[in-house]
Amino acid sequence: MNIWEREKLSFGFVSTRFAGLDGVSLEAQKWVDVLTSKGCRVCYMAGELDTDAEISHYVPQAHFEDPEILEIQRQLFVAKKRTPALSRRIQEIKETLKSEIYSFWKKFNFDIMVVQNALAIPVNIPLGLALAEFIFETRMPTIAHHHDFYWERERFHSEVAADYLRAAFPPFHPSIQHVVINSIAGNELARYTGASWTLIPNVLDFKILPSGVDDFGRDFRVDCGLDPDALLVLQPTRVVSRKGIETSAELVKRLNHPKASLVITHKSGDEGDEYLERIREFVEFIGVDLKVISEHIGARRSIDGQGNKTYTLADAYLNADLVTYPSIYEGYGNAFVETIYFRRPIVINRYPIFVADIEPKGFDVISFNGYLTNDIVRRIEAMIGDPERIARMVETNYMLGWRYLSYEMLEEKLEQLLLNFYGA
Repeated sequence: MNIWEREKLSFGFVSTRFAGLDGVSLEAQKWVDVLTSKGCRVCYMAGELDTDAEISHYVPQAHFEDPEILEIQRQLFVAKKRTPALSRRIQEIKETLKSEIYSFWKKFNFDIMVVQNALAIPVNIPLGLALAEFIFETRMPTIAHHHDFYWERERFHSEVAADYLRAAFPPFHPSIQHVVINSIAGNELARYTGASWTLIPNVLDFKILPSGVDDFGRDFRVDCGLDPDALLVLQPTRVVSRKGIETSAELVKRLNHPKASLVITHKSGDEGDEYLERIREFVEFIGVDLKVISEHIGARRSIDGQGNKTYTLADAYLNADLVTYPSIYEGYGNAFVETIYFRRPIVINRYPIFVADIEPKGFDVISFNGYLTNDIVRRIEAMIGDPERIARMVETNYMLGWRYLSYEMLEEKLEQLLLNFYGA
């Protein structure tokens, strides 16, 4: 009898939010898919939720956009000033949040807590401290799923917050199993904390084949302001500087196509609009058609009262002729996994995680080292004009994705984590 049959476990998922299309929410849902398919119960606590109310515990101050949390962040990481009053307030909010965690546990009586990034990136200091103290007080079996760490972001380097970062981002305790999404992060985690780690990259359910463009999705190009015969070069990322959007714009400019357009699916998110304005000015300067289509993209398809459609990321991928992924840095790369799942050709910068964890698996891509060359552009043009080459590329990548980045792989990894808690 395996662990799934022996233990019908329940899992309490905790984060700042479980809503929308951010990477943490998307990956958390995939874990939930696998766990519920094995008969496990799940419940959620966060400051923003689009989950079923019956299995959710809503705590507004757990959100990183709560006004008091934002002010704490500003004081610690922008002004870099810490007063006795600020320290006291952090402790007061921590105690309130810890009480909420206890209430969440009492309400749903879960067996294992799964913390999604709230013990890694310090966007809510009191929440991280509350989670760490809850674990220390209860010895709650905890899987800490880390997507990005504070030491990977310069904006979180602050001597006035150093004690908080050491205490909770992440904490070190025998009840915690640490999961990272790439090997570089795992090695850094071990160096900073001495903790062991398990590697679970971003995944998709490759056993469910993607469909083609259907009747609903056929209006996607027109609704996004494109001609039906345009060359749709998709960058399925937020507009932030580490995404390298200038390189995508340069590629669109250099491609030999009269109607090539760069389409970006997300806006800036929580990092401000300064870079978005820089990109708008840049594409105007070099003469590239840019569409930022975030208002057309949602978690689910819908049609409003005026007949306007909201599409999903799947519609964007299925309508794309080429996906470009010129990121300078990524924690793993949801867009890469999604591109190979939706069987689209990809042009990708060889960012460090790609070199360390993805490239050795043999994926068929056109890659470059930081900048485009004439040779790279010519190879891309040749590929676009060769449907047989594209067909071979996407089939190879899909099968490798099924092997290395699938729900089946995730199930095996989760089973091992449970065996670590409960024994063989």
